[in-house]
Amino acid sequence: MASNQIPQDTTLMANAIRALAMDAVQQANSGHPGAPMGMAEMAVALWSRHLKHNPANPHWPDRDRFVLSNGHASMLIYALLHLTGYDLALSELRNFRQLHSLTPGHPEVGVTPGVETTTGPLGQGIANAVGMALAEKLLAAEFNRPGHAIVDHHTYVFLGDGCMMEGISHEACALAGAWKLNKLVALYDDNGISIDGKLQPWYVDDAGKRFEALGWNVVGPVDGHDVNAVDLAIARAHASVTQPTLVICKTTIGRGSPNRAGTAKAHGEPLGAEEIKLSRAALGWTAEPFVIPEAAYEQWDARAEGEANESKWQQAFAGYKAAHPALAAEYVRRMAGELPAGFAQAAVDAMVAAQASAQTVASRKASQIALEAFTKALPELLGGSADLTGSNLTNTTSTAALRFGDDGAVVLTDGHIGRHINYGVREFGMAAIMNGVTLHGGYIPYGGTFLTFSDYSRNAIRMAALMKARVIHVFTHDSIGLGEDGPTHQSVEHAASLRLIPGLDVWRPADTAETAVAWAVAIESRHRPSALLLSRQNLPYAPKAGLEDLAKGGYVLAEPGEVGLKKKAQAVIIATGSEVQLALHAQAELARLKIAVRVVSMPSTTVFDRQSLAYKKSVLPAGLPRVAIEAGVTDGWWKYGCAAVIGIDSYGESAPAPQLFKHFHLTADNLVATVRKVIAK
Repeated sequence: MASNQIPQDTTLMANAIRALAMDAVQQANSGHPGAPMGMAEMAVALWSRHLKHNPANPHWPDRDRFVLSNGHASMLIYALLHLTGYDLALSELRNFRQLHSLTPGHPEVGVTPGVETTTGPLGQGIANAVGMALAEKLLAAEFNRPGHAIVDHHTYVFLGDGCMMEGISHEACALAGAWKLNKLVALYDDNGISIDGKLQPWYVDDAGKRFEALGWNVVGPVDGHDVNAVDLAIARAHASVTQPTLVICKTTIGRGSPNRAGTAKAHGEPLGAEEIKLSRAALGWTAEPFVIPEAAYEQWDARAEGEANESKWQQAFAGYKAAHPALAAEYVRRMAGELPAGFAQAAVDAMVAAQASAQTVASRKASQIALEAFTKALPELLGGSADLTGSNLTNTTSTAALRFGDDGAVVLTDGHIGRHINYGVREFGMAAIMNGVTLHGGYIPYGGTFLTFSDYSRNAIRMAALMKARVIHVFTHDSIGLGEDGPTHQSVEHAASLRLIPGLDVWRPADTAETAVAWAVAIESRHRPSALLLSRQNLPYAPKAGLEDLAKGGYVLAEPGEVGLKKKAQAVIIATGSEVQLALHAQAELARLKIAVRVVSMPSTTVFDRQSLAYKKSVLPAGLPRVAIEAGVTDGWWKYGCAAVIGIDSYGESAPAPQLFKHFHLTADNLVATVRKVIAK
């Protein structure tokens, strides 16, 4: 909220946003001026009268979160951050959409101070906001104590017609209603225009009725250009006890532009020099481009009040710390994203236990075994599944189901919140909500579904990688090994496809030890998401000389001497997941034929590729022919200089898994024959 006591000139404040939006888009010759111009008064109402934030400290834990879901309107948030006093100079607005500026085309978290999440793909911002509001509610239930409400903030989101049309908004907003996220307030920029023109021919939804059906409190429609009306609507939202609130704001896109307001021409292109001149005259804005009157800066300045708000919270937290020192320390640790001191030992214990027990289980079960240890050690692990809990095995004895009472409160089980979320059949919504949870801070989210349904989640997974967000995806039923459900459910291209996403770690472990390592590395990876690809079918434990190299993504699993052949390797077999057992069987058969091979298990190509050149050469020595085998498409393996790759470059079939492996020649016998041919060359 603005800090000064000067009577508000809301017209001046709104027009400052409009001027900056017009000027920056024109300067860049690229961008979207219409939405910032249309939402200017909405921003005045929220940012100057309600938003709790501190421009001097964008990471203050108890700040309100603001999400611009319609991220193409990025000049709105850049203008607001600059005007209210964040470290975003006017020169950065002049460099809008330019290389290495702090004002990229769409808002990017970690680039611009004050931006909470990366938005642009429509609908994901509102889903992120649902995740942030969920995190706030759960942290409040965990840490607040009578007289000490140290977690007490709102999540606000601006969204437009495009966000409403995207299916993910239905998924995420339905969950927000089910979870009774009363501190989530969404302001809908209802301007009736998209790139293709007026919406009536293709968008006839009654947004108010839709959100009422989803369990939301709906306010409006209100005049989105009336600051006082929007202000009152937000105040009404704050009165909601058990429901999130949608405020429907009727606006005109490009408001202030005499010839483009209310048209698609205002949406995604500069207004043009002549139209900007006319707009300045219509608005009574006499300042030169990129010049903001001092009076506007004074009206917008939020630094003093922001400092006072944070100082008040710091004093309250000091009282909390005195009364509850252990809780305070835990809260600070969790919000900093640091793992507890005992985690390293817990990880080692889980790996050693896996090696000692040497169980033959599906890797999805191995995942649950690892999770039993990690969810007990880490209260911040927040799990879930998209209606496949019994198949993904994402639940543990430490993670009761998350539930909410009729009064909106989080239901506690033995004094603890539920930490396993039933997302329903909403894979995309789950993935984007998890992004919001981790961006908020305080939790490390993980969620499960079948690997083939990662396609539903893909863009949110990509966004997590772009944002360097610690999110863990549990993808089970990873191949034709799932059997009779057939090609609709059998992944063949998915592992390779996920490996193409920059910044995403993809693991396909072969046994319980590799699975425990995959989980440990994923949890420790603060600045990248991870995907664990797990089998439905049982996998035998692969004996190992040691565990120290597993975290490197690829390692020497078995040398010729381990199958009784005392000679140097003549070839290398590279395998992942369920095919590692085929590689070991082939190695033994080749040894009987006096052919020596090394078996390399590569549970994570993405992690292996980051290792030193020396290590990679030690695992895959130059001069030795290489044969890779994986129950998926073959393209990604040729980069390792393979002489042959055994895989599946077609869709699967409906049949029991053993028959399918034979049908697609994924057998030890075929691997033996292939190695012999390669060596013969």
